[in-house]
Amino acid sequence: MCRMTFELSREHEEFRRVVREFAEGAIAPHAAQWDREHHFPVDVVQQMGKLGLMGLTAPEEYGGAGEDGDFTSLCVAIEEIGRVDQSMGITLEAAVGLGISPILAYGSAEQKERWLPDLVSGQALAGFGLTEPGAGSDAGATRTRAELVDGEWVVNGAKQFITNSGSEITSCVTVTARTGVVTSPVEGREQPEISALIIPADAPGFTAEPAYDKLGWHASDTHPLTLEDVRVPEANLLGERGRGFAQFLATLDDGRVAIGALAVGCIQACLDVCLQYAGERQTFGGPIGRKQGVAFQIADLDVMLRASRLLVYRAAAIKDAMRGGAGPSAGELKQAAAVAKLYSTESAVTATRIATQVFGGYGFMEEYPVARLYRDAKVLEIGEGTSEVQRMLIARGLGLPVE
Repeated sequence: MCRMTFELSREHEEFRRVVREFAEGAIAPHAAQWDREHHFPVDVVQQMGKLGLMGLTAPEEYGGAGEDGDFTSLCVAIEEIGRVDQSMGITLEAAVGLGISPILAYGSAEQKERWLPDLVSGQALAGFGLTEPGAGSDAGATRTRAELVDGEWVVNGAKQFITNSGSEITSCVTVTARTGVVTSPVEGREQPEISALIIPADAPGFTAEPAYDKLGWHASDTHPLTLEDVRVPEANLLGERGRGFAQFLATLDDGRVAIGALAVGCIQACLDVCLQYAGERQTFGGPIGRKQGVAFQIADLDVMLRASRLLVYRAAAIKDAMRGGAGPSAGELKQAAAVAKLYSTESAVTATRIATQVFGGYGFMEEYPVARLYRDAKVLEIGEGTSEVQRMLIARGLGLPVE
């Protein structure tokens, strides 16, 4: 088991200041309006690309940071963007962790050359099509099918809850699909062969349906997708045939750490606004921060923030230590990612409840940021693996035969 310790470097902290300055200048003043109008600010997404945030984990040959970047830097960026706007935080997280990562990890040289430069620069976005109306963590329930006909994959099916999949700059979506049937070497029974394919956003038959009307993340681009006789070249197979679901699950391990960073940004925002409000709001002859009922809840926010941040950045450090094939194992990352996501996201939901309570009636009003944070936080416990899935993974990592 990995016994790593870590500390953010001076370069990481300097990078945090750069991202915070950008977030507070380009995003924070507009976040409430974007939320009200359900507006996806393409120009700001492209600005994040110009700042280098989309390329933090990509090689220099595709326009990325190369040796100057790492996964920890991505988590710092997601935390700081999420601190002012969870919608833009998830946009960045999904753009890199779900859009770029599968192509970077499993794509052929030709696929990387075609798609990565625009994705890394922020001029384009990619979606990650795993979830379906009746399938997500359950691979056997995948209904989307792809049949190889005359050198082309013919794809039919539907995906849902897909981030960055229908914007005006979406270039492609990677999807899982049944490409056949195989016999399990362990159980000796037939099971679906799941592969991954790259679907260009302009492919005939590919439709991003109208955006969802969501509880939160109003400024995030999220759509159901329909694929009707979509034809793509055989070369659009991503990675090894039959390994699509395994590839996507490995991608989700990284994504869970990044979602944890988004949750840390949410908790930090709650602590920031509560500290300010508790010092300004007067009642019974003094600020409400004098009252233990308020002060102790804010103290709890600080504890949750510190613990969540440590778990998330420890998991990020494990990921970075694995670069080049050395250091901790994939199993250690899986366990650390599940722990970090579970604790940080459930803490974020609790933090928004506390913040709303500290603000009292004002916390229920949309003119105050805690109302938006309250709505945005809940999905953190659901996306990229629910809390229940994280508990299952953690239990299995402990050796328990949980189903």
